[in-house]
Amino acid sequence: MRQGLIIRSTGSWYDVREEPSGHIWQCRLKGVFKIKGLKVTNPIAVGDRVRYEIEDEVENTGTILEILPRENYMIRQSVHKTAHAHLLAANVDQAILIATLVFPRTSLGFIDRFLVTAESFRIPGVLVFNKQDLLSEDFVAFQQELIDLYESLGYRCLTTTAISGGGLEELRQLLRGKISLLSGHSGVGKSSLVNAIAPTLHLRTQEVSSFANKGVHTTTFAEMFELEAGTYLIDSPGIKELGLVEMKPNEISHYFPEMRDRLNECRFHDCLHVNEPGCAVKQAVEDGAIAMSRFESYLSMLGNQDNRR
Repeated sequence: MRQGLIIRSTGSWYDVREEPSGHIWQCRLKGVFKIKGLKVTNPIAVGDRVRYEIEDEVENTGTILEILPRENYMIRQSVHKTAHAHLLAANVDQAILIATLVFPRTSLGFIDRFLVTAESFRIPGVLVFNKQDLLSEDFVAFQQELIDLYESLGYRCLTTTAISGGGLEELRQLLRGKISLLSGHSGVGKSSLVNAIAPTLHLRTQEVSSFANKGVHTTTFAEMFELEAGTYLIDSPGIKELGLVEMKPNEISHYFPEMRDRLNECRFHDCLHVNEPGCAVKQAVEDGAIAMSRFESYLSMLGNQDNRR
């Protein structure tokens, strides 16, 4: 039995990079794999380490027999199957969200759900605001307010422009020596940024529709790329909506750092921070110590509402 790394998933077939030779085998999954009873549309994710056996050396095929224990994984609700989840990636060092304030617009609700999801799996979250060349002065000022907010909460923020190369060196340094999940809406420029950093990859890009102001999916399957020795990037398909998975209502506030710091100050230990008396979180919102946008995102998650707007 051999050991390898999942570097691409196409649904039923997986590209497995053999360790240590680096040879790529096309493998299928044997049997049914479950994650602690969690229903998933894809039992194996890019970044998983697996054990497999060779089926046919001429055809370059194999069978995956075992998924090795994960250090972590990032997951979201499946948009196709109710009550199912979809694995985005496994064994990552950081989760990077590429966001754009215009063309297309990434909502604050989506940004906050991404960060909450990363927090829930103890994965450091990073925000990269792309397409600086399209921002008006007002949007530049608004973006700086957002950066100040998220950096005050402990999240690293970068600004980039793939066309001019602005911020690319900082992004390279951020990625160096880590396994990074790159995510975001379609059209935010993920593939353009990767091509600018690693031109030899030649990832496919497509223009954003000016009619709908929405991106077109260019990444169909999650795939891992080695940018340099020890530096790996997982490019995931564009996400329209980021549904939270198996998160109880009284847990959500634990994944907002500014709320987590105040949970012991609420009068009731099971406070949901909605209409309970003596709520330290609501008081902090009224005092301006917690941003209203973040509190609104929290209420949206509590109500399981759409986060695309």
